[in-house]
Amino acid sequence: MLVNTGAILEKCEFAVNFLDKFSFMSQTSTGSAKATSIETNDVAPIPAAERHGKAWHLFTVWSSPNLEFATIFIGALAVFAGLNVWQAILALALGNGLAAITHGWFSSWGPRHGVPQMVISRSAFGLRGNILPAGTSTLVAGIGWFAVNTTSGAFALTTLTNFPVAASVTIIILVQVIAAFIGHNFIQKFERYAFFYLAVVFAIVAAVIVSQGHYDVSPTEDFKWGAFSVGVALAYGYTQGWTPFAADFTRYLPANTSPKAVGLAAGLGNFTATTMLMSVGAIAWSGVVGEGLPTTAFTAVLPPALAVLTLIGIAVGSVSANVLNIYSGTMSFIAAGVKLGFKTRRAIMVVLAGVLGGGISYFAVEDNFRFIFELFLLTVGYWLAPWVAILVVDRVLRKGQNIDELIKEETKHSNIAGPIAFVVATVTAVSLFAKAEMPTVQFYGIFTGPGAENGDWTALFGFVLAAVLYFVIYKATNKK
Repeated sequence: MLVNTGAILEKCEFAVNFLDKFSFMSQTSTGSAKATSIETNDVAPIPAAERHGKAWHLFTVWSSPNLEFATIFIGALAVFAGLNVWQAILALALGNGLAAITHGWFSSWGPRHGVPQMVISRSAFGLRGNILPAGTSTLVAGIGWFAVNTTSGAFALTTLTNFPVAASVTIIILVQVIAAFIGHNFIQKFERYAFFYLAVVFAIVAAVIVSQGHYDVSPTEDFKWGAFSVGVALAYGYTQGWTPFAADFTRYLPANTSPKAVGLAAGLGNFTATTMLMSVGAIAWSGVVGEGLPTTAFTAVLPPALAVLTLIGIAVGSVSANVLNIYSGTMSFIAAGVKLGFKTRRAIMVVLAGVLGGGISYFAVEDNFRFIFELFLLTVGYWLAPWVAILVVDRVLRKGQNIDELIKEETKHSNIAGPIAFVVATVTAVSLFAKAEMPTVQFYGIFTGPGAENGDWTALFGFVLAAVLYFVIYKATNKK
């Protein structure tokens, strides 16, 4: 089946132009902009007059996009890796916890600096060097994650309505694009209201699945560190995947907002939703659900009425996730230094997500979605772990230094430590520890191999190596 890219592009461009004509929806500067106001702020610091919101709102902002089927299916992937139900839940909780800690910390930087996360990244990478992580984030968020989430949402909508898959894909894409185009305030409101429906539905689903689970195994039974490392890496890749957006959704908060409150709300929102649904997935695929298309197999074990509500939730959840992906993919696009007008940048991101991401979603479904999704999650962790490590060490080394001037575009800040540490650590870690298994293609690093006894330690090694390299190079190039 081929996606009609021309039709999707035409509809996306129509949506962009349609929304852009509504001058009454322009961004206000009252500090409490309406949810329907089209955001015109890009990556410049948010003025004090436009700051608004509360720290607790971040709990729903980061819970809602994780209350979706892709999160559930990661639990299944942990079981497929060779873990029993208890081992899988432990591995998933550990991976989510590690990611949530840095996600919460990075989120707390937003109110202070008032700029997106990938602009803050300039401190460690420099203006030009920052093109590496910012460009990667644009591709991963705007295309990769978009494809993953559109796939589950479109199939849920097709199962629910009997629409052709192509029509479901187009509907899901248009809803996501419109919400992301309007911008920050609408996204915050959408995620908050979506949270209540998604939380109730998936809580009931969790209760049903948990009641049918099979738990007569020991966490230590036939324990394999290799399979455990894959389970941790899968959860880490998914949950840490939100971290390049962390400050994007906190930069509008008043500058005096408690960093602790921001960090806890964002980190717990991420950890709670991911761990709950991934655990449900691990339980479901440990003897509860059968074979077939993942969404169909999962909802088949639910009561009919709940199955319908769950399919609606899967569709809404995919929109909740991809609204953030498109929006922050745009922020990363701009942070990479793209010199185009506001409307043009948004339109390009719409095309990238809607056409390329939509096309990939068809390919993923028709050609071993399970294996492609697993490979994608691991790959996300491969580049994110070194990037996170570099930002952590940079923050520690600067010891509270005000970086606001440093990260401005006109400052043209340069820092070779970030790009060098990033590239060397990522390439070295992948060469030594990566484990990519597809039905027709396999790749194993020097120190790993096939089977559950061999793991994937790429993210862990990449994090440590990047931290050490950045520390050494920074010290060597910043001698006083």
